[in-house]
Amino acid sequence: MFALDEIDRKLLGELLRDSKRSFREIAKSLGVSTATVINHTQRLESAGVIQDYSIRVDHERIGYELTVVTEITVSKGKLLETDEEIAKLPNVCAVYDITGLTDAMVVAKFKSRSNLSDFTKALLAMPYVERTNTHMVLTTVKEDFRMLNDL
Repeated sequence: MFALDEIDRKLLGELLRDSKRSFREIAKSLGVSTATVINHTQRLESAGVIQDYSIRVDHERIGYELTVVTEITVSKGKLLETDEEIAKLPNVCAVYDITGLTDAMVVAKFKSRSNLSDFTKALLAMPYVERTNTHMVLTTVKEDFRMLNDL
């Protein structure tokens, strides 16, 4: 586990809110020098804490109106291999190994029922997938993995 100091925590919070801002702007809001922000950012990147810079997209506005959560049961101890294959599928947003009655949980987004149907059939065609149970999301109350309040 990487130990975050107070500047690291504040810096991550600033980057999570808006990673498009300049180091100078971030330094001003943190009350530190630009060099301090650059050094801490490079340290966090080198340690793998910061893995990438990205944007948040409203998927519904660009046509991805269907979000599903699919439970998957995998046979013959091939969970990790199967998870890795599922993660390569284009509509997949997240793949989790879970505890409980099923082995994995997949979150995916689709533009149409036809796309969802093709996806489900592709899952079931995988060699070690025994069964799936797909849940359709009716309302998205919150979808944000940034965890702004817990740094």
